[in-house]
Amino acid sequence: MKYISITTLKIGLLSMLFYSCDSSTSVAQELPNIVLINADDLGYGDLGCYGATKVKTPNIDKLAQEGKRFTDAHSASAVCTPSRYALMTGQYPIRANNGKGIWGPAPITSELIIDTKQVTIADVLKNKGYATAVLGKWHLGFGTGENDWKQPLSPGPNDLGFDYYYGVPIVNSAPPYVYVENTSIVGSDPNDPLIYIGKGKPNEVTPITPIPKEASQRTTNRFKGAVKAHKLYNDYTVGTVLAEKAVNWITDKTTKNKKDPFFLYMATTHIHHPFTPGKNFQGKSDAELYGDFIQELDWMVGEIISTLKKQGVSDNTLVIFTSDNGAMLNLGGRNAIKAGHKINGDLLGFKFGVWEGGHRIPFIAKWPGKIEAGTTSNQLICNVDMLATFKAITNQNSKELDDTDSKNILPTLLGNPIEPIREELILAPRKEGHLSLRKGKWMYIPAQGSGGFKGSKPNHHAWGGAPATAFVGSKNSDIENGEIKKDAPLVQLYNLDDDKNQTTNVFNQYPEVVKTMETKLKEIVNSNKQQ
Repeated sequence: MKYISITTLKIGLLSMLFYSCDSSTSVAQELPNIVLINADDLGYGDLGCYGATKVKTPNIDKLAQEGKRFTDAHSASAVCTPSRYALMTGQYPIRANNGKGIWGPAPITSELIIDTKQVTIADVLKNKGYATAVLGKWHLGFGTGENDWKQPLSPGPNDLGFDYYYGVPIVNSAPPYVYVENTSIVGSDPNDPLIYIGKGKPNEVTPITPIPKEASQRTTNRFKGAVKAHKLYNDYTVGTVLAEKAVNWITDKTTKNKKDPFFLYMATTHIHHPFTPGKNFQGKSDAELYGDFIQELDWMVGEIISTLKKQGVSDNTLVIFTSDNGAMLNLGGRNAIKAGHKINGDLLGFKFGVWEGGHRIPFIAKWPGKIEAGTTSNQLICNVDMLATFKAITNQNSKELDDTDSKNILPTLLGNPIEPIREELILAPRKEGHLSLRKGKWMYIPAQGSGGFKGSKPNHHAWGGAPATAFVGSKNSDIENGEIKKDAPLVQLYNLDDDKNQTTNVFNQYPEVVKTMETKLKEIVNSNKQQ
């Protein structure tokens, strides 16, 4: 059954229509395969289909041409680890850690930050017989208590609904620079174990791949031992390794049995710093190493899509492509901007901050015969919504989601409902005091600035906030010459319908809206602390 744009059906009716079709078909045949590609630090302006002209992204652009592109999609946090927590659990990151929240990246020795009893997106699909895998960046911790990196690395992905895991345990800019497969370090040797020794011991750590300064920041190694495992990890081949793993996993699952559904969560390290594209991509974009890395990411997506077609499962596969947060103004990002590339388009702000550039992200969905090709949606959605959506797609009880923050976006994937999918959204930056509320067209920030990075000097790795606006040419009524004006309001209110790029703080014009938003945000924060 082919679905066309639906503008009048309510959410419940639309879902009922979806599941009532072709009831004679077995459940296994009805369930689509799902591939969720979560890029790292990919900004709103980093793709051709979102306006980029200095990079070429034909494979991702084709996804948009054959599916639906969202213009008001967000990550629940502007920071990697809390964003991934939200994606996995369907809960805002402020709910984590017994209500204390997760605000920053998980440290090297972090335990698994998701309770193994908590339902994840992988659990939802595994409940319906899906084969499940996560490939790439994890960054959600391992073990219980402080992680000493002794094997087995458990609990971890395998305890959260995933049958298989292969990837980078933290991030490509932080050690250990090794691959992990399920609970084991790839290439591990019991006679040469991986040992965490901390920072400040350069003569003791195991050597890693040399990279140039222009690749941007990478934390020095803090581990000794595991020489073989370290040699298997090369910054310049991570993209190739992960793409090959994805191709092989899909091929294996679809060769054995095309009727059984599968779920692949592909969490790329691209385009997080350091920018280390493979040789075939170096110098190929017009946006320096940053752009080259994007184009390698696009190739990785193309490898996955072509494998789905080759294996004859493309027509029954939902492919979602998105990012964990907005782009970061590191050295690579700054060089790309100097070359004329707009990493977050014209949005204000960057990764870690609560301005739109920190969390408004690309979101594209393709599902042949279900999602109308070449369409665009301005519905407000969030990566936290995947849990409810996957439940709806697999016809599971939505009442079980009463204690989550996840909303079912299936109606806006399949059609074009008039009513909003979600009325409000909590958005978290790095700083807790900048936790903000989006409600309809209004964005309320209870403090000055972005709550993210503040760097602005050549020796600073992470630029952001007011100091960075001058560099990219952003305009904001509270900022002058890269500084917050002395008479600027203490809080911020933006009308995103009229001013998506947040040029004008309308705090003084709408005191009643400010009061309503302030009260609502406080209610949410207080209720969270009481849980």
